[in-house]
Amino acid sequence: MDIGAGSAVEWTVVESGIGPLLLAATAKGLVRVEFHAGAERRAGMLARLAEQLGTRPVECASGLLAEPVRRLHRYFAGDPRGFDLPLDWSLTTGFHRQVLRELATGVPYGTVVGYGELARRVGQPGGAQAVGAAMGANPLPVVVPCHRVVESDGGLGGFGGGLETKRRLLALEGVIPEPLF
Repeated sequence: MDIGAGSAVEWTVVESGIGPLLLAATAKGLVRVEFHAGAERRAGMLARLAEQLGTRPVECASGLLAEPVRRLHRYFAGDPRGFDLPLDWSLTTGFHRQVLRELATGVPYGTVVGYGELARRVGQPGGAQAVGAAMGANPLPVVVPCHRVVESDGGLGGFGGGLETKRRLLALEGVIPEPLF
């Protein structure tokens, strides 16, 4: 995808209760959130993002990213109001986009949904595995809360940020007890 000549992609790293998160935004909205964004992994993340968006991201936390940074800080402080932010959905398409949009609007803070139930909601009963693939490809984790999708038997399921990160996010939202550390 080429976002157009002169279009900026801004990025920054935010410290959080689950480690450093890389955030990126275009003029359309927040486009990418990546876990484990320490210095040693950041160059690879930015190179992938430049390839995906067709332009080199520029480090800046005050323009396009000011509000997403504020919202993430509030979220990690326990504010349940959600992320009512403009989102740039350009890094996902088709069924994945449909599932992620349903997740973003239909699974509020402090709740969970099963993979199969989410598949049913988007008109694909029996599509639980495809929902799992959409969760794994989510370009906006935390903001589009794939951590809230669990197995029908109560198991956590998978998570791109690691199961410990998923446990911490669910504990923050009061869904499961605070992990013992």
